[in-house]
Amino acid sequence: MNIHYDVLLKAYRTMRTIREFENRIAREFEAGTVPGFTHLYLGQEAVATGVCAHLTDKDAISSTHRGHGHCIAKGCDVREMMLELYCKRDGICKGKGGSMHIADIKKGMLGANAIVGAGAPLAVGAALTAKTLGTTNIAVAFGGDGATNQGTVFESMNFAVVLKLPVIFAVENNGYGEHTGISYHLGCGDIAARSAAFGMPAVKVDGTDFFAVYEAMGVAVARARSGGGPSTIEMEAPRWRGHFEGDPQLYRNMDEVKELRENRDPLKIFRARVLKDKMLTDAEMDKIDAEVLALIERSVAEAKTAPDPRPEDLTTDVYINY
Repeated sequence: MNIHYDVLLKAYRTMRTIREFENRIAREFEAGTVPGFTHLYLGQEAVATGVCAHLTDKDAISSTHRGHGHCIAKGCDVREMMLELYCKRDGICKGKGGSMHIADIKKGMLGANAIVGAGAPLAVGAALTAKTLGTTNIAVAFGGDGATNQGTVFESMNFAVVLKLPVIFAVENNGYGEHTGISYHLGCGDIAARSAAFGMPAVKVDGTDFFAVYEAMGVAVARARSGGGPSTIEMEAPRWRGHFEGDPQLYRNMDEVKELRENRDPLKIFRARVLKDKMLTDAEMDKIDAEVLALIERSVAEAKTAPDPRPEDLTTDVYINY
């Protein structure tokens, strides 16, 4: 696969940023400094990165309750994201969205969503807009394996196929629908096959391998932009943390997480591949590591001392005037 040097550098930076952002949020949440619920993306970095590497700011994505990685991969400002998680006035949503409703419309990030499966209709709506206006913009609906059991997703897939909309259903199969293993909650046993039954191409790839995700997404994007209609990509990438921070994870064996960290770490897999093929060097990636850690440290320090929203901010940006 021929991937430009700059794309590889950006991909590594994106994955490292997601990893360190989430690692730091995990520690801050445990310390009680981050309010509200949070759901971390650790172990799935290659999915958001490989998908969004093909997108521009004019392309739209809909996200999930586990949306920090999608935001970062779509180009949202990390500093403003951290401020948002701390519910600060200068956050990306002015402190009103928090972790589960973080969004940045100017980047095409339509928002994280606390309702499972609710992002698919939003992405399909964005795709319908693109087709109606005659643009080459596309939309991506991120959703987990649990979300694929929702009627909203079924209806969205059928609607997208009927109208040949430029939308890609990016299914993040992380192994669990909340606390229920996929072997129990998925009746058909095959997400990609069920998606294909709606009449669209559907493939299954290793979601811990950036290159596999990037290649599959490239095919789906070319199809969508050329008027070929929707596609589904099922990406298997087991999550490392619980459904939410504080989840005791009694439904899984902790040896599973140890094995994932050792053998299915997206950053280790990426690094080994680019070093083996002499695409990047250790020094280049080490430099990115240091820069990302410094960015996260600055962002947390600022977030802890930033001003809170004022009482009068409560009623701003609630309703839009046409």
